[in-house]
Formats: sequence, C-alpha cells, structure tokens
Amino acid sequence: MEIEEVGNCEALPLLSLNHVSILCRSVWESVRFYEEVLGFVLIKRPSSFKFNGAWLYSYGIGIHLLENPDIDEFDTPMNESRPINPKDNHISFQCTDVGLVKSRLEDMGMRYVTAVVEDGGIKVDQVFFHDPDGYMIELCNCENIPIVPVSSCSFKARGQSFKKVPNKCGFIENEMMESLSLDMINFSF
Repeated sequence: MEIEEVGNCEALPLLSLNHVSILCRSVWESVRFYEEVLGFVLIKRPSSFKFNGAWLYSYGIGIHLLENPDIDEFDTPMNESRPINPKDNHISFQCTDVGLVKSRLEDMGMRYVTAVVEDGGIKVDQVFFHDPDGYMIELCNCENIPIVPVSSCSFKARGQSFKKVPNKCGFIENEMMESLSLDMINFSF
C-alpha cells in the first residue's frame, strides 16, 4: 500500500469567500429575512437554473437560496422553537454596533442569545439567532481580536500543546499580511 504525501505547501489559488448556499423551505420567506434583517439585496441569477431559488448579495458575499420544501432539519417543525446554540454551525458577520443589533432584533420580535469571548483583556460581543429555516446567524464585533497565525506563536490551551512549527512556505502569513496592508491603506483614505 502506497501513501501519497499531500503536505507540499502548494495551496489552491483562492481569492475569497464567494457565496454560501442554503437550502430553504420557502425562497421568498428567506429572501425577505435576508433583505430585511441582514440588508442583503436580491440579484439576478442565471436563467438556466430549472429549480426555484434566489441569489442575494452584500458585504462582498453572496447567499444562494435553494428551495426544497421537503427539508425537515432535525425533524423539528419550524413553528417549534429550537434552542439557539452558539456552538452550532453558523454564518458570522461583523457588525458595527452590537447594541443596535440587539435592539433591532427585539423590535422585530426575534429570539436571540448573546455571548462574550475574552482574550487578553480584549472582548468580543456575539449575538446569535436563527433564519426562517433554523440556520444560525451570528453578528459580532470579532474584529476586536487580532488574527495571529498559530505558527507564529507558542502557547498551551486546555491541555493541548501548540508549538511553533517551522514554516516551509509562509504562504498563509504572506497572504494575511498583504490583506492587512491593503486594509490599512483603505483605512487611511
């Protein structure tokens, strides 16, 4: 038996996240949610699709809704409230004002839970809630925590030991620094 080695440090030529695709029971109910609650805009989708769906776009990210009225996520009817669990799969968006997010969700009568993440005196506020199909959405001020590649530091966390690993290519770190540099240039104007 031959084992193929894959760690040659040649990453795929990715640019950014393009879209998230979500199955939904009612495209139009989900469109209304993503437009009214999250501020996405309905955009044209290719006419060659032979199934009901919709594309939305904002914040540099697309959301593709695919209608499947037969989905029964977790065998729970959507009129029953499911617990909001911050450790569940979710889509996260940065926001500018967590207090305003909570106030607007309350005005819309939406259930949500909050959490606070703390690291070295830096706090991140998180708000979690569900879309009409039970997918979890997080809104947070995650930009408060700096992005530091694990390969650049050595620390222990909950019984695990992380050691600085010799970096053979530095591709990820170079990409992160280039992105950070571009963000800093954009902030300066």
